[in-house]
Amino acid sequence: MEDRSAEIFPDVIVMYVTAQDSAFSPTANAAGKIPAPRRPAEDDEVTQALECRPEAAGQARHTAEVACRAWHVDGEATDAVLLVVSELVTNAVEHAQPPVTLNLQHDLADGGVWVGVTDGGPAAHDGPWISSCSGDEHGRGMDIVDAIAETHGTHCHQGGTTHWAHLSAA
Repeated sequence: MEDRSAEIFPDVIVMYVTAQDSAFSPTANAAGKIPAPRRPAEDDEVTQALECRPEAAGQARHTAEVACRAWHVDGEATDAVLLVVSELVTNAVEHAQPPVTLNLQHDLADGGVWVGVTDGGPAAHDGPWISSCSGDEHGRGMDIVDAIAETHGTHCHQGGTTHWAHLSAA
């Protein structure tokens, strides 16, 4: 199969994961690894480094939209993915240290999408948006993710924290 990832995802690093990668094996979940789809095929995983700035959420939504289109994810499921991506990236920008990385995987088992946002761990202070608004203007992001995602969670590791969600196609 010809690699067209540079055409489909300009300015985005496309990674391929093999079944031998234990971090993505079905048994890895019990060992505390980040749940992810089994055996992604070529072009079924996208990774993008993001600047730890408010504009990162928009960039991540654009990347997710292009990926969902390439994976033929339906409109309603794509909208859900975009909302979850936006919430997770915004949380990373406002509450965590850099670096921030978006990871998307097309789950071949159910046609859904796995979203992961990795950051450098908790920041000492909240970002500028949180600091400038009242308490009732923020704080609902993870409730939204909980309502939309099939499953979601957090994985703390040596490099920081990954917040993830799996959204089914149905």
